[in-house]
Amino acid sequence: MTDRTESETSRRALLLGAGAASLALAAPATAQVPTSPPVLPEPGAKRGLGMVLFEGFELLDVFGPLEMFGMIKDRVEIVTIAEKAGPVKSGAGPAAMADHGFADAPRLDIVMIPGGIGTRREVDNPAFMQAIRILAEATPQVATICTGAGVLAKTGLLDGHKATTNKMAWKWATAQGAKVLWVPKARWVDDGKFISSSGVSAGTDMALALISRLYGKAMAQWVADRAEYRWHDDPADDPFAAKNGLG
Repeated sequence: MTDRTESETSRRALLLGAGAASLALAAPATAQVPTSPPVLPEPGAKRGLGMVLFEGFELLDVFGPLEMFGMIKDRVEIVTIAEKAGPVKSGAGPAAMADHGFADAPRLDIVMIPGGIGTRREVDNPAFMQAIRILAEATPQVATICTGAGVLAKTGLLDGHKATTNKMAWKWATAQGAKVLWVPKARWVDDGKFISSSGVSAGTDMALALISRLYGKAMAQWVADRAEYRWHDDPADDPFAAKNGLG
């Protein structure tokens, strides 16, 4: 074989190899997470979930849990509620749109109350607190994220119930309800009608726990996998209690 023939053979082999590699990269990857949920939708109406907004709410308190429930929108209808419909400015700056005011809020199965710097103001807002109390009394499942537990505690509805809250804001939040059975070391606490989470990111874990209770753990894990979220599924796994001198 001449040098020219060997060179052409090598060049051909390189081109064939490059072509094969390109085809391999272009080929669609095999899906590892199913696109369809593991549990068939329940017959009948969807559950209604309402997220409360107020000026100064914490962004992740709101959108972490809503992202999880939004993955199962074939069985959950999400709305946002504030004192009045329209834009509501978060503590970080960006506003979210409230679909309803308290006065025209639809009937709900789940209501969520986030935390944020605005909670410090709202606990001294009689109209807001009365609306929260009415909404929470009328809703079968009430969830709080972060210092949202302080808001609900101030209504008196958490008296005699176990709950947790943001460990960095522990002193302020727990002062809103002396008769609440506060749990200092917990990622979240499930006490039947009331389920509460620790600070900010813990609300996403709590939302998955609530999905697990309503639809099964396989569904909750599917939601977490679809979101590429590593679910902390142990409610007692709370390193932030010790970091803040609480456990």
